[in-house]
Amino acid sequence: MYLQEGFHTYFIYILTNKAKSVFYTGVTNDLKKRIQKHKDNILVQNKTFASKYNVEFLLYYEKFTWIQEAIAREKEIKGWTREKKLTLIKTMNPDLEFLVY
Repeated sequence: MYLQEGFHTYFIYILTNKAKSVFYTGVTNDLKKRIQKHKDNILVQNKTFASKYNVEFLLYYEKFTWIQEAIAREKEIKGWTREKKLTLIKTMNPDLEFLVY
């Protein structure tokens, strides 16, 4: 009997704060829940990057079927300069609007 591997959806995402002064890149399999988790961490003042800089607004995301690809892309983007990240964000979101997912 042939077993077919299941397909999943994973996301890399870039969040920012209200002033758009920092970018946070992450990976998740549930974008909506992960963004809410970032917001919750801000409220309880955890010692995370997201809570320290009030990072909670979605600017950019990409979808992947395979977690390995998503993780590789996250690592790639994390190594980029702010300007290169900004150029990427503007390919999807030229006005840097806060996205709702």
